[in-house]
Amino acid sequence: MQKIELRKAYRNKRENLSFETIQSQSLKISNNILQMKIWSFLYYHTFLTITESKEVDTSYLITLLQGKDKNIIVPKTISDNQLENYLLTDNTLFKKSKWNIPEPVDGIIVNEKQLEVVFIPLLAFDKTGNRVGYGKGFYDTLLAKCNTDVLKIGLSFFEPEERIEDISEHDVPLDFCVTPDAIYEF
Repeated sequence: MQKIELRKAYRNKRENLSFETIQSQSLKISNNILQMKIWSFLYYHTFLTITESKEVDTSYLITLLQGKDKNIIVPKTISDNQLENYLLTDNTLFKKSKWNIPEPVDGIIVNEKQLEVVFIPLLAFDKTGNRVGYGKGFYDTLLAKCNTDVLKIGLSFFEPEERIEDISEHDVPLDFCVTPDAIYEF
């Protein structure tokens, strides 16, 4: 399928999810992440959930990372496809962006080169690790600035598509994708 078709299909699939399903599936995703061999790193970047888009609830993941005393980095949009990365602290204040993304108002900026694990929002992914996001290129741009060995982990309520047909040279594939029922490694 083409990205435009997948975006529409997976937005519709998400729209049919209940609040209870989102919470239980998000918890299962976090429990699966706990089983991964990724806990020797220090800097973990995670997206913050757009509740209105029925995204995976990353609050469970953040609690998990806090319990392991990891440095949690959260994004803030600074232009049409650029993210700035902020250290999450007890004093971090949030404000919703024009896309309803909770974003840090200010704080300690963290350079992309420090990121070791990046949890990535997506609408769909395929069996080779390609993903479909919202189409703005925020995470492709971020990942292009990271070290080449950064671990790229997608989070999805749904299982993979066979193949995303219109992948471009700027699309950065995943290393893993975690669903409620499986951990896919690419």
